[in-house]
Amino acid sequence: MSKQGKLDFSIFKRLVKYLKPYRRILFLAFFCTLVLAVVSPLRPFLIGKMVNLFIIKEQNASALLNWSLFLLGMLFLEGLFQFLGSFSSNLLAQSIIRDIRHKLFAHLSTFKMRYFDNTPIGTLVTRVISDIGAISEVFSAGLIDILGDLLMLIVVICFMFFVNWQLTFMVLIPIPLLLFATRIFAKAMRKSFQQEGVQVNRLNTFVQERITGMSIVQLFNREKKEEQAFEEINAAHKQAHINAVWAFSIFFPVVEILSSLSIALLLVWGAFQFLDNSHVDPKKMYEEIFQFTLWINMLFRPIRQLADKFNILQRGIVRADRVFEVIDLQEHVQDSGTLTNVDFNQDIIFKHVYFSYIDEHWILKDINLTIEKGQTIAFVGATGAGKTSIVNLLGRFYEFQKGEIFIGEENIKNIELNSLRKNIAIVLQDVFLFSDTVHTNITLGDPEISREQVIEAAKAVGAHDFIEKLPNGYDYEVGERGGVLSVGQRQLLAFIRAYVYNPHVLILDEATSSVDNESEEMIQHATEKLTKGRTSIVIAHRLSTIQNADKIIVLEKGEIKEIGSHAELLQKEGYYKKLHDIQFS
Repeated sequence: MSKQGKLDFSIFKRLVKYLKPYRRILFLAFFCTLVLAVVSPLRPFLIGKMVNLFIIKEQNASALLNWSLFLLGMLFLEGLFQFLGSFSSNLLAQSIIRDIRHKLFAHLSTFKMRYFDNTPIGTLVTRVISDIGAISEVFSAGLIDILGDLLMLIVVICFMFFVNWQLTFMVLIPIPLLLFATRIFAKAMRKSFQQEGVQVNRLNTFVQERITGMSIVQLFNREKKEEQAFEEINAAHKQAHINAVWAFSIFFPVVEILSSLSIALLLVWGAFQFLDNSHVDPKKMYEEIFQFTLWINMLFRPIRQLADKFNILQRGIVRADRVFEVIDLQEHVQDSGTLTNVDFNQDIIFKHVYFSYIDEHWILKDINLTIEKGQTIAFVGATGAGKTSIVNLLGRFYEFQKGEIFIGEENIKNIELNSLRKNIAIVLQDVFLFSDTVHTNITLGDPEISREQVIEAAKAVGAHDFIEKLPNGYDYEVGERGGVLSVGQRQLLAFIRAYVYNPHVLILDEATSSVDNESEEMIQHATEKLTKGRTSIVIAHRLSTIQNADKIIVLEKGEIKEIGSHAELLQKEGYYKKLHDIQFS
């Protein structure tokens, strides 16, 4: 939408481009619309002739029956074309929004993690679901229907002028008032649609966040406070819709009054013609009054619907503008790399790496580090020291501002992104599981990973027994985010997931920080199995889990303070020794 609130034709033109693959469906919808625009106004003309010829002039029951059957056939034909037109326009709309939704989702999946850190999930859900759903109305109830109504208006007016141009001018007197009322209605609806979009976004965001964090809401006894906050947002959402209802409740009675005024003028004209019957054939007059009565209904109904459908079109354009804003964002990781055959069984080298989330508020400062192939490296340090940031840079989930990272002699920016991430597996502290089966959460839907491979991996990690005890075993539905499993069980599934993908580089980010002692023993066993024979990077607060690491890197405020083995760092009496004494004192 432009600042003036008018229809943004640049957005509309962009939407129209999505019609190209569906030109046949579009042609069918337009053809049906064109047929209806001609056939529907023809029916009152024929009815008027039929009444005049077979009822007023001569009472011919046989001819009247034949004409009635003919008109019944026309009604059946109209119904057929209405079905085809409605079906084709809705098929067209759903095909287009399927394409846009797929494009938007695929685009979102390439975004940097920073974008998701700064954007509420509810907002993105609104874009992918609600906003794109509103775009469908541009094609199903907007564009084609508007063209159909305009065509019908033109044909109806042409018929009216053809039958009696003087009477046509008479019954069209209320039309300027209707156009003025329509303009006011359109402005009111523009504002209400904009308010509605804002409130839908607020409501989706609030509900998504509170439902996801319901445990926190209940734990801190926030039910009443959140209910009050929801009531405020819900009331604003209601008011946005009430504003639209208010505009409709005024506009439609105005249309009905003006429609009745046209019929009243028609009757007044008929009365005067009847009184002055020397100039007019009464039978012809009755025919015209009958025809014009039907045409007036056909005339005002499209005008009334035009205002409604034009606002539907506007709402779709407003929502499309928001969707295109996301599609146009260049927040994705720049995948300029072309190398796909890189040997990841080489040293990983950080050279003078600097990274920040905002401007030059450096999270990592001048990181110089070599992680030798096949070694297990551990990062320790206080919260916010930059441990997780380092591994996020290695997988290119975030982009560093200065320096270089190499796999052997190849800069990671020269490696094709899919190839890079395919060779790196990360087991996070907060394991995310989808609302699906254990098997699907391990394989992530990869058909190349068989059930036998999954079972073999589960046995290697030590999780096969607990999975077998679940109802339906590997086909057990774990619920949203794996809520029916314990933290340790979810963590073990993440280890199996990493195992079956057989990465060259394994990253364990606080993988044991939230589990009980029994689960920790299983996870330690899984860790030993996973790290064997591959380059492994472990981030841990529990120093007991990393004492056997080949090298421990101590980070403080984004800088490397100490490097060495567990024994070497204890001898230095430095930062690591302080951490060790605090945990084991």
